[in-house]
Amino acid sequence: MTRPLHIVIPGGSGQVGTMLARHLNAQGHRVTVLTRHKHTAPWEVIGWNGTSIGDWAATLEGADILINLSGRSVNCRYTDKNRAEIKESRTTTTQLLGRVLSQLARPPRLWMNASTATIYRHAMDRPMDEANGEIGGEERDVPSTWRFSIDVATSWEQSLFASNTPNIRKVALRSAMIMSPDRGGVFDQLLRLVRFGLGGAAGSGQQFVSWIHDSDFLRSIDYLIAHEELDGAVNLAAPNPVPNRVFMQALRRAVGAATGLPSTRLMLELSAWFLRTQTELILKSRRVIPGRLLRSGFNFQFPDWVGAARDLILRYRARKSK
Repeated sequence: MTRPLHIVIPGGSGQVGTMLARHLNAQGHRVTVLTRHKHTAPWEVIGWNGTSIGDWAATLEGADILINLSGRSVNCRYTDKNRAEIKESRTTTTQLLGRVLSQLARPPRLWMNASTATIYRHAMDRPMDEANGEIGGEERDVPSTWRFSIDVATSWEQSLFASNTPNIRKVALRSAMIMSPDRGGVFDQLLRLVRFGLGGAAGSGQQFVSWIHDSDFLRSIDYLIAHEELDGAVNLAAPNPVPNRVFMQALRRAVGAATGLPSTRLMLELSAWFLRTQTELILKSRRVIPGRLLRSGFNFQFPDWVGAARDLILRYRARKSK
């Protein structure tokens, strides 16, 4: 990139959006975050409702890049009301952005839209990449909540690629769990389990965990911006997913915890009910690999979980000591 870019991030006030906005702002880019809850930040923040065209649409005219992260959190119980909000908050905002972009004289040249690595089937047998991975939803004997998550993911991507924006490069970011030392993220939640002595294997412990270190997530966004030949679905995940048992063992060692109690499936179901969340986040085997990034030459700084966990713990402790 030879000049500062104007990058618009709808839904950029959450944990991932804030991390990305901070990263891009530090590079000297002009960052504009669209959010339902306006707040003070080192970058431009504009209010929007995510459902109707308003004054916010003008900020996309002449912008260079759109990175849409809008979507209600999936960390909740899948009631009918929550299911509707989860799906509509993703598809409606994506369709809305598509309508706005189709009407602009100078639309962004790149539209990256959040998606999820959970779009693939429950995979114990082999890795899933963009070329040979199997989209889930048709398997027998899987919970309805898992089918719902896949329906959300596929509908989300369809909203992106069906938009009438032929001159805009579009990328669906099929991201695995982003591991960051920031407060409130998934890594923070995992550390809480370890600190309370509950950092053992979940269920059988054989299900795979796909993850990506926050540095590699941010670097992959930079890479996708720079590499104009890449479009369509792209997996953002470290190249070496590991079984849950191995994943938690490495985390305990990085923390310095000697043991961690395992959690049976029944214990997880009860805990999920009390915490108002879903066991899918833990029990579904996500064995996702970044085929397209690797084939195009992207180099991961943290390809293995052991090294990633050590780095994250060091940064987590440094942040806590300030």
